[in-house]
Amino acid sequence: MFVGVIRSGDDPRQIAEYMDELEFLATTAGAVGQKRFIQKIDKPDSRSYIHSGKLLEIKDYCAENNIDLVIFDDELTPTQQRNIERELHIRVLDRTSLILDIFAQRAKTAYAKMQVELAQYQYLLPRLAGMWTHLERQKGGIGMRGPGESQIETDRRIIQGRISKLKEDLVKVDRQMASQRGNRGSLVRISLVGYTNVGKSTLMNLLAKSTVFAENKLFATLDTTVRKVVIENVPFLLSDTVGFIRKLPTQLVEAFKSTLDEVREADILMHVVDISHPNFEDQIRVVNQTLKDINAINKPVFLVFNKVDAYHYEPYDEFSLTPKNAGNYTLEEFKNSWIAKENTPCIFISAKQKIGMEKLRSDLYKMVAEIHAGRYPFDNFLY
Repeated sequence: MFVGVIRSGDDPRQIAEYMDELEFLATTAGAVGQKRFIQKIDKPDSRSYIHSGKLLEIKDYCAENNIDLVIFDDELTPTQQRNIERELHIRVLDRTSLILDIFAQRAKTAYAKMQVELAQYQYLLPRLAGMWTHLERQKGGIGMRGPGESQIETDRRIIQGRISKLKEDLVKVDRQMASQRGNRGSLVRISLVGYTNVGKSTLMNLLAKSTVFAENKLFATLDTTVRKVVIENVPFLLSDTVGFIRKLPTQLVEAFKSTLDEVREADILMHVVDISHPNFEDQIRVVNQTLKDINAINKPVFLVFNKVDAYHYEPYDEFSLTPKNAGNYTLEEFKNSWIAKENTPCIFISAKQKIGMEKLRSDLYKMVAEIHAGRYPFDNFLY
């Protein structure tokens, strides 16, 4: 079951899309659920995130339908999560813990596993107290409270020690990866960036003739993959990195900063967008904000609108009182709209159906060749 809130000024249609994304996250993690509870509030309750009346409604529904997991669309404070679980008597997850769980499932290499483990421990540390509330129910008995508190402190020290060790190990691996990047010479670097599940890995496989894992699930790729690509006679390095998402946990942004060095050191960012998604403009903003957060915003960007084969056009009713949305424009109208003109260069393709790939390669060739010529001015054969 899923729980979200609508704050003043929020668009209800957008909230529905956010809840769709939360359900997709749950499906990716292996959970199944459909029922949604959404409450309109000015601001989240400091004790239980949602108001007591709605919480009671959720409690009754869970009891009547044997629900054993409730997922909230925002990050809950340790106090909020503890109070909600006490009231509902079932397991409660927030968006952050759900994403962390998916990352833990998806991590394959030792490096990615260390990054995810670090993020999990940083999330867990302030929530330790809530894991020992069972001791409070044991009335009487000498020394029952003291051991509980000492166990929390013991666990806290163990986790803090593990966090320090993981940070040290990650620094060592970061140095090795930085050395590897330095050994690649002055080849032009292009990094694929974008919202999760927009088709970056599929595009990577097409351009680099590689076999990067691609699946219609969120965060199919965690580990950075770098491949050498040659278009005509111009070589460059193409990297595929973890996808971004709305409300990406700060623990993960911090833990994966070193992985995103490929993005920061790229010469060109190929920003892949799923144009078939009804809220793709919001996804573009999320990606741009994340790039800003990791100091990678001031780079040449090649905007690639992917999945044109899945785009669904709905004619706009001129008598409707609602404004046009993304689905009310034809692809040709999009190509001539502000979003295409403002984000030049850009291209419309389908990596899955291989639509527009020749034009994409041609555009990439021109961009890479220009940078390559500046670094290797005596390679006249390029022209």
